[in-house]
Amino acid sequence: MRQPDDTESFDDSHGFDAYCTSTAKRMVATVYAMTGDLVEAEDAVQEAYVRAWQRRPRLNRDGDPLPWVRTVAMRLAISTWRRTRGRLRAHFRHGPQADVPELSADRVALVVALRDLSPDKRQAVILHHLLDLPVEQVARETGASSGAVRTRLSRARRILGERLAEADSALTSKGVAGHG
Repeated sequence: MRQPDDTESFDDSHGFDAYCTSTAKRMVATVYAMTGDLVEAEDAVQEAYVRAWQRRPRLNRDGDPLPWVRTVAMRLAISTWRRTRGRLRAHFRHGPQADVPELSADRVALVVALRDLSPDKRQAVILHHLLDLPVEQVARETGASSGAVRTRLSRARRILGERLAEADSALTSKGVAGHG
């Protein structure tokens, strides 16, 4: 049986299910990188797929639905993230659940550094560096100019570099070995 590609039409429920199955894992990973919260990422992606199903005639007519679904999922996640910022702070104050596997020091440092970025800078970094989208496509998906995206990326790289250097220095001074 042939696997669907990301640009395949989803006129019927079977095609739509195949489309969701073929794109969901990467979509959740993308939104998770934006929010740092897997449950919120999964919820946002699921809601984006629901909205895509409701708009499937237009999305099929417009071509590749993936950028639209990704944009909706990211906007939903950012909106939810803003509303639940206090809940997230409480979660981190009290620590992770006992059954959550421990993350590497590098991964924790990267997630913390990404959270220090404004949502527009974080989105640009994730779309460009994590998904390897060209600046022009990032601009289309975010509604910003290519110049604005380049500026966001430049500033975000500088901030991330500073934060990651600080984290590395802190790990080194604590004597944490093998954090790479």
